[in-house]
Amino acid sequence: MTTNRIAFQGEPGAYSHEACRKARPGMEALPCRTFEDVIEAVRSLEADLAMLPVENSTYGRVADIHHLLPESGLHIIDEAFVRVHISLLAVPGTPLSEVREAMSHTVLLGQCRGFMRKHGIRGITGADTAGSAREIAARGDPALAALASPLAGEIYGLERLADQIEDRQNNTTRFLLMSREPNRARRGQRMLTSFVFRVRNIPAALYKAMGGFATNGVNMTKLESYMVDGVFTATQFYADIEGHPEDPNVSRALEELAYFTSMMNVLGVYPADPLRQAQLQQQG
Repeated sequence: MTTNRIAFQGEPGAYSHEACRKARPGMEALPCRTFEDVIEAVRSLEADLAMLPVENSTYGRVADIHHLLPESGLHIIDEAFVRVHISLLAVPGTPLSEVREAMSHTVLLGQCRGFMRKHGIRGITGADTAGSAREIAARGDPALAALASPLAGEIYGLERLADQIEDRQNNTTRFLLMSREPNRARRGQRMLTSFVFRVRNIPAALYKAMGGFATNGVNMTKLESYMVDGVFTATQFYADIEGHPEDPNVSRALEELAYFTSMMNVLGVYPADPLRQAQLQQQG
């Protein structure tokens, strides 16, 4: 059974909602209160896909997500990079000169300091970005604006007084799309494989486990560690590598990894977002 719905965390107009529109424009976006609710919506057949943010280029990884992925029972089937463009939103007919305060999530407030200082606008912390836009629309006070996505302005009937006011123009959030069923079909030139593992309790286990990727020429784009069950003695690693498990060099590297690990679980095999390649070319 399919629902043609994609679940996301937050209010309508959140950046996760924008990611849903970008990655799956033909699907109905289903807002959920928490990340756990997003995962449960897919597991309970309320939605076909989950859209989960995993990291931001400015603020790093999203808390708790790496703990949720292995236990979710879902599989990564795609990734989506979304540029965080911030707009100043106000009730229709408000001139910029009348705005005295702007409400948003504390993270977004910190990304617009230059614009806010230039125009003498004081920041007010809201629960989240889209929720702040909804509250500003409900209050109807021209002196109070919101910092949120252009999509939030569209949904809540607010006017965009200024666009792309973020201090860093390259601020990007990476999202993972997850499904009940895995999809390892090759869908492009560049494929990624994500997995979690725990190393065996032997000297230099992590060093030895990583050696297989170096000797087989497999590029590891991410390696992060985090504690399991709140104890210091149980460390789990999350990794992203370039390539498909069926590629001979990737297969050999994963086989060598398995020898030095007590647990290894592939979370997904999926195509790289085109923006990933564009950013690599800019760096090169």
